[in-house]
This record gives sequence, C-alpha cells and structure tokens, in this order.
Amino acid sequence: MVDISEISLVENRDYTLIIDKSGSMYTCDLPSSTKTRWDIAQESTLALAQTCEKIDPDGITVYLFSGRFRRYDNVTADKVTQVYAENEPMGRTDLAAVLQDALDNYFERKAQGEAKPNGETFLVITDGEPDDGKAVMRVIIEAANKIDRDEEIGISLIQVGKDRKATAYLKALDNQLEQAGAKFDIVDTVTIDEMATMSLPEVLLKALLD
Repeated sequence: MVDISEISLVENRDYTLIIDKSGSMYTCDLPSSTKTRWDIAQESTLALAQTCEKIDPDGITVYLFSGRFRRYDNVTADKVTQVYAENEPMGRTDLAAVLQDALDNYFERKAQGEAKPNGETFLVITDGEPDDGKAVMRVIIEAANKIDRDEEIGISLIQVGKDRKATAYLKALDNQLEQAGAKFDIVDTVTIDEMATMSLPEVLLKALLD
C-alpha cells in the first residue's frame, strides 16, 4: 500500500517516459499470444502516462529510442497512441545516448530554475540489454553525483519480455550502483509482470524509495 505521507514525493515533479523501439520489441514471448513486447509496452505506456498526467498536468516528455532517438515534449495521455503510430521497432538498443539527453535536459532546466521542486522521474521501458552497458552505468553515476538528495532523480527500469540476460543486467544496475561509485542509488527495476501486481502510484514511488 502507498503511504499517504509519501505521496508528496511523486507530486511537484516532472515525468519522462523512455521507450525501447529496438527490433527485438516485435518478439512474442508467449506462444499462445499474438501480443508483441511492443503491444505490451504501449498498454503500459498509456497507463503510466494517464497516471503521470494527473500529477504533472502540463504533459510529460516521451522518448522513443533504438540506434537513434526521438523526443516528444508535453505529451498528454491521448497523444500516446499517435506517438506509437509514428514509430515501429527496428535497430539497436542505444540506451546510453537517450538517457544522457534526457538527464542533460533535466539539469539544464534545473540550472535555469525551470525544473519542478521535487525533481524528475525517468521511466524506461525496455526488453533487452543495452548496446553498451558500461556507458549506461557511467551516465547514471554521473547524474547521481550531480544531485543533492536521493529523491531528486528516480530512474525506473521497466522490463518487458523474458530476456534473462536483460533481467540480470538491470538487476545489477539496481543493486551495484553505489559500489560502482554513485553517491545515491537512483535506479529501481521492475518487470511488467511485477507491475501488474502494483498500483501505478506504487511504481512511481518505488522509483524513488527502493
């Protein structure tokens, strides 16, 4: 259950969704299902966007990434379907570059006094290991070492699909960040299956408190 005293942490902050559109997102993990990882990610993105929009009514930032990335600003939940319609899975999983851009954008707005008082949460929906896992860790550690308090930035890595190597990598990011030199552990990982047993406010809080 969500503690009412903790709800204020998810308010007065910005939300950014970063969605993997690499070629493997066309995979169907269950033989009995026609739903691809891309379809499942779209459903989850819409639900997250609807929840974030209630907290962040001026719209959220959405990135789609593979070998390159594309950014959409001020996205409301009703525009999520349009964003998906303009993209299709193909290419690699260059998570480091898109995460760098999203975090740089936050720190630029913070420097200009335009960031929300409580900071920002980044929700990354991905199905596989990134092309350069060490680069992703470097980007996250650099961001963790720029902030003043643990809850200022939260990065929630949401795994869609059943790739065991991806699960191991994401768990390592979650558990080994401080050992690798980060001032704060700003990463949380959750699978789509685990998300189904949680309320979306719980998912957003877990990104900050885990």
